[in-house]
Amino acid sequence: MRQLPSGTVTFVFSDIEGSTTLLKTLGDAAYAELLRIHRRLVREAFGEHDGSEIDTQGDAFFYSFARARAAVAAAVAVQRAHARQEWPQGVAVLLRLGLHTGEPAVGDDGYTGLDVVRASRIAAGGVGGQVLLSETTRAIVARDLPEGVRLRSLGSRTLKDIEEPEPISALEIDDLPQTTQAEPGPGSRPVPLPPGPAVPDWVRGATERLLPASNRLIEERVLARIEQAFEETSRPRQRPAEAKGPRRARGRQPSMGSPSVADEIVKLQALRDGGALTDEQYERAVERALERGRAGPD
Repeated sequence: MRQLPSGTVTFVFSDIEGSTTLLKTLGDAAYAELLRIHRRLVREAFGEHDGSEIDTQGDAFFYSFARARAAVAAAVAVQRAHARQEWPQGVAVLLRLGLHTGEPAVGDDGYTGLDVVRASRIAAGGVGGQVLLSETTRAIVARDLPEGVRLRSLGSRTLKDIEEPEPISALEIDDLPQTTQAEPGPGSRPVPLPPGPAVPDWVRGATERLLPASNRLIEERVLARIEQAFEETSRPRQRPAEAKGPRRARGRQPSMGSPSVADEIVKLQALRDGGALTDEQYERAVERALERGRAGPD
């Protein structure tokens, strides 16, 4: 195994925005080809800049770099490579990347520490086409950016599980369309949205069983999808005739309130770990399980 960079390290998390929509649009075979191309482009771009691959699941990657500038150059290169690539059926494949520089601990199972969490949360807060940088990374690379690249401040953002808001910057890359989205003003501190319904203990318990002890952050995408599905199915529903009348008591609990979905995901994880399912097959199966959970019994 390649020795991991230590000391001051820059982490990069990346994934494809709307991967589930792409899967539904393309179908299994074409989506598998898309993933194959995507993985090749990421590994080529990051490898050329001396990146170390820490983990990958489905369309998501976790890399580390010994130098912040190399991490930024790799992020720019991979965005340009994806923009130039001709994808199956002419779909657009948009990456979101998050970078953070810190001094993590390195153990037998890889990196540990809050810096890894911070990098993951920054990536999760982006949209397709964006490269987001923490304030630490921005300060290091601000005067040494790749040609045709500029920095744009997005203000401070509240990250999940991080107490203090983090100033975030985005890369503006020449020859690529700039992502547009609502952005906080300079120095603003967005207030997190109110929490949704509490996720049942069986969901979190099953997720803990299916996640490995190391590199768990990259598989949090599974838990996030479970949480999203539970919140969607937990919202009170009204029939059109009820809209102007008194609100009725809720009926049966949503189907995500049953252990069957979590049990199925645990079984799928075991099949993947045993080599019976590829990462792509595992992710598609999880998506289908969640879809069935949302639909519920007839």
